[in-house]
Amino acid sequence: MYFGIDLGTSEVKGLLVGPDGRIVAQAGEPLDVSRPQALWSEQDPAAWWAATETVVAKLREAQPLAWAQVRAVGLSGQMHGAVLLGAADEVLRPAILWNDGRSHAECDELTAAAPRLHQLAGNLAMPGFTAPKLLWLRKHEPDTYARVRTVLLPKDYLAFMLTGDKVGDPSDASGTLWLDVAARDWSDELLAATGLSRAHMPRLVESDRPAGVLRPALAHAWGLRGEVAVASGAGDNAASAIGIGANRPGDGFISLGTSGVLFVVNDRFRPNPASAVHAFCHALPGRWHQMSVMLSAASCLRWFTRLSGAANEAALLAEVAALPATSFAAAPLFLPYLAGERTPHNDAFAQGTLHGLTHESTRASCAYAVLEGVAFGLADGLAALQAAGTQVSRLSLVGGGARSGLWAQLIADVLDVEIVVHTGAEAGGALGAARLAWLATGADEATVCTKPDVTARYQPDSARHAALGARLQRFRALYPAVQSLNPRGAA
Repeated sequence: MYFGIDLGTSEVKGLLVGPDGRIVAQAGEPLDVSRPQALWSEQDPAAWWAATETVVAKLREAQPLAWAQVRAVGLSGQMHGAVLLGAADEVLRPAILWNDGRSHAECDELTAAAPRLHQLAGNLAMPGFTAPKLLWLRKHEPDTYARVRTVLLPKDYLAFMLTGDKVGDPSDASGTLWLDVAARDWSDELLAATGLSRAHMPRLVESDRPAGVLRPALAHAWGLRGEVAVASGAGDNAASAIGIGANRPGDGFISLGTSGVLFVVNDRFRPNPASAVHAFCHALPGRWHQMSVMLSAASCLRWFTRLSGAANEAALLAEVAALPATSFAAAPLFLPYLAGERTPHNDAFAQGTLHGLTHESTRASCAYAVLEGVAFGLADGLAALQAAGTQVSRLSLVGGGARSGLWAQLIADVLDVEIVVHTGAEAGGALGAARLAWLATGADEATVCTKPDVTARYQPDSARHAALGARLQRFRALYPAVQSLNPRGAA
């Protein structure tokens, strides 16, 4: 039995996979995000560990026999977050998360301090990445910066709690701006640009390899016997790719979670930072991937559900499904930039906009605009990948948004690409984490990294694609029209 842990932004998920590769049980525990100031986004690492222990307790209670057979643990997690440890391995402050925008000025400073940044890291300096956060800390919290002895990514903090070892992996480390992505190793040159060295970093182990073993005392407390291997794991999107069998060049998927990601596997390092495309290591040796990222996706639907007073997201989606098709052309337009945006704008100050409201606008028509706006954001991401030389004809859909057939069809129509949903698609990175645990026990990639059964297919409608194209052009014109009204423009 293999246990996968996915440390998301809104939830810690746990998943058990049996020796036949099937999902045996799942459990989750919600997390809160603290936003003490504008652009800030933080979480307490202690809350991650408490949620992990709660998930373990739920799985033990639900599947005691299966749980007792766990032989390996794998990890997946939200990327880019800065977990800062002191000399006694104590957490020095709340973790600064991937969707935190405070270090926008430090991005320019990092680019100036590291002339080969784009060549080595393969990515633009963006506030969400880890390195600019340390420059911000050095400037604004110098006493804390001086006490930093280790910087860990979120899932690597869980690995530390599990094993007592400080271990990371190339896929997650790709999002720090400290990694030589082609070499899959830390770059002394990039670390020095933020006043750090390899001594501040965890050692790197490929995602499918054992990084350590579960601490004996913890294994005993969790009711596990024998030596339990812990795989180094992967960043959430690379882990999701392993979960749906995207391990060969050209395989790709869309993740509709808190953020929205379009991910395509490559056989080599193919950076194209000019279009705000991410080029990262994949979770398997000798493979890389390109990725476009929008910072708010399914979280936009959660936000509008709360704002509009709908009973829940399912009820709101039912209202959208009841709209006549003729009403879509008159619906408002929505810019889904609730937390700034990465691809294609790289603008921490971008804001959400609901444009075109009239007396005829309803909750349902505005909800449709939110779904469509996220789909249009994904279209911008696909265009950026295409400009970088990547072509796709089919994409899998994973994450919480994969539950909505309405949204899946809309995305297929907007992108003009077949969308497929697999068994366990909502499991996201947790399934990939469990598969990485399986690989860490010596299992064969061909056996483990199979594509789960397809449960639904959504073929693009050419007429609908053409109709949506006109609205997409208006969507793309809206951002430059309002950009100067956002805080930085007003300043």
